[in-house]
Amino acid sequence: MAVILGYDESPGAVRALRVALELSAALAEPLVLVYGAAAPGGPGGEYQTHQEAVREAGRLALGHAVAAADAVGVATTVEIIDQKPAQALLESASRHGARFIVVGSWGESPVRGALLGSTPHKLLHLSPVPVLCVPMET
Repeated sequence: MAVILGYDESPGAVRALRVALELSAALAEPLVLVYGAAAPGGPGGEYQTHQEAVREAGRLALGHAVAAADAVGVATTVEIIDQKPAQALLESASRHGARFIVVGSWGESPVRGALLGSTPHKLLHLSPVPVLCVPMET
């Protein structure tokens, strides 16, 4: 089993990282750090360039998360998946037999999340495993 964390260095994700590290350490479970790297747009030269930029942002963000996990002795796996974040997290959770999926929230209203399709909102409705949605610090 594993704890799955969606991580992108947003303020909500930074707080979710702290919670995921606590869970992983307490449960003696590895932490799988996931970055959904689907670039907007369609196939073509511009898409390729944008896709590589999105993947590079993911590598940088996940590198910081790995350093934080190493500092507290939590084993990690890193996955950059070329899908939208919610789908990437669901795929990773299935592959790793996830105990939880942990994501941060941006503090947006439930209506806005439902209309615009926030990652936490999608996961709460689609995930077969528990989802821990960590609120931003106030």
